[in-house]
Amino acid sequence: MTEKYAPQMATQQRSRAAILAGAKAVIAESGNYESHMIDIAARAQVSRATVYNHFADKEEMMLTLLESEIDRLAELARSAADPAEALRLLSIDISEDPALRKMVTSDPLDIARFVTVTDHPLWSKALAHLSDIFGAQNSALIIRWLIGQIGAPLTAAESASQALQLASALARSSLD
Repeated sequence: MTEKYAPQMATQQRSRAAILAGAKAVIAESGNYESHMIDIAARAQVSRATVYNHFADKEEMMLTLLESEIDRLAELARSAADPAEALRLLSIDISEDPALRKMVTSDPLDIARFVTVTDHPLWSKALAHLSDIFGAQNSALIIRWLIGQIGAPLTAAESASQALQLASALARSSLD
């Protein structure tokens, strides 16, 4: 790639990130079904045409948002000092996520589809991240613990306590 295209690529990446952040903010306010591309564009401070230059439709944008959230959560976990801290950070983020909180009440069918383990590439990606961070033998248990928090969020204190218990149990089981 030549240097003359680098600023254009950076602008496109910033626009894409702004669109995804705008989508998440709009979903947190009105839910997925009630969110509209025009509202997302306004929140992202881009034109609706810019949104459609990045995404063919709302479904593609939502899948991209989910993928970016999976990657963001994986990086959050990787930034932790130890497994207990990683689990605590993930738990708090999921339990306090305003878009998830809104979707639980406004879009329960979407949440049900989202938390149903399937062979969808995003599930594979999430499990691969968890396997890399916590070990393949622990990824299924951890993802189910985290999924439970979408419908029944934990307080920060509960997140800390359960994360420590889970990390201790995983450490003991790896010694067996």
